Amino acid sequence: MTNPAYLLDPSGIKGIQALAASVHGQGVPDATLELVHLRVSQINGCSWCLQYGMENAKKAGESDERLISIAGWRDAPYFTDDERAALLLAEHMTRIADSLDPVPDAVWDEVADRYDEKALAALVAWIATTNLFNRINVTTRQLAGTR
Repeated sequence: MTNPAYLLDPSGIKGIQALAASVHGQGVPDATLELVHLRVSQINGCSWCLQYGMENAKKAGESDERLISIAGWRDAPYFTDDERAALLLAEHMTRIADSLDPVPDAVWDEVADRYDEKALAALVAWIATTNLFNRINVTTRQLAGTR
């Protein structure tokens, strides 16, 4: 099917796009946002978002080493502690149904120690928005290479 976000009233997709755009410049580096987008999209298996995210990350100057290693961020030497905290939050928020305590206090505290409240709000909104796009695209089989 055609992506439902584009079939509905245009104000709907514009609102989602405005939310996604609003997270930039709030204290989270764009490179971190791109990495988070890719990790969430990997977990959800959204090929469309993975392609889109890879293109954006490459345009932003991300290295092949970092992009190839994103799924193994815990052990790969290419990520900062701030990026690791953001990726940890992304995984917990994305796998929210997999635990009785989806975002444990220790995870939240780790991220909150590294980002101020405004940046933390941006991260939460970005992760949630990426999950929204992933769920729409996976459900309606929006595939990589179909833009």
